[in-house]
Amino acid sequence: MLLPSPKPVWEALTSSVLSGQIPIQLPGAWQLMLLGDGSPTRHLNLLTGHEVKIKIIAMESEPKPNQNAPYEVQELNPPLLRRQVWLECGSKTLAWAESWWNQSEAEHHLKNKNQPIWQSLTQGRSELFREVDGLSLVQAKWLETKFQKEGPFWSRHYRFFRHEKELTVIREVFNPELEIWLGDSHRHQLKTIQ
Repeated sequence: MLLPSPKPVWEALTSSVLSGQIPIQLPGAWQLMLLGDGSPTRHLNLLTGHEVKIKIIAMESEPKPNQNAPYEVQELNPPLLRRQVWLECGSKTLAWAESWWNQSEAEHHLKNKNQPIWQSLTQGRSELFREVDGLSLVQAKWLETKFQKEGPFWSRHYRFFRHEKELTVIREVFNPELEIWLGDSHRHQLKTIQ
């Protein structure tokens, strides 16, 4: 069963995310993690030294995007499918992710549902373009329970394109446990933004 999308308590304007000129000062390592166009599963693997394992929560049709879905989901052709997963490295759950897909695109690209999306999409060395569209702080009690940390949590969403066509919209929420490797994320100082 799908979990409710976490509620944003602060969001950067899409134009500021696209330009890399967000209105807050993020430490360099967090700026790369949140605004960079690299693979987060690859980053998590490099940081921890552990392979990223995907634990599927749910993968279900979604006739209409929920109210907390990124705006860009509206650009996907229905019928839609939503997939939610935990990203685990060793014994630690370091991120949660959800993605929206056109149902036939999902059936074509997600043949191995337990594989990270990046691996599924780049098999055969196909070209992809990733565009980070959103940065936010989000809140959800179920995230606090799983991460064993108090929120809010850093989140970003982005789209993958192939041949100038949107394939999917992906939102990731990161466990503050990543501060072990990336340093302080300043998320608590930003609580005052709420």
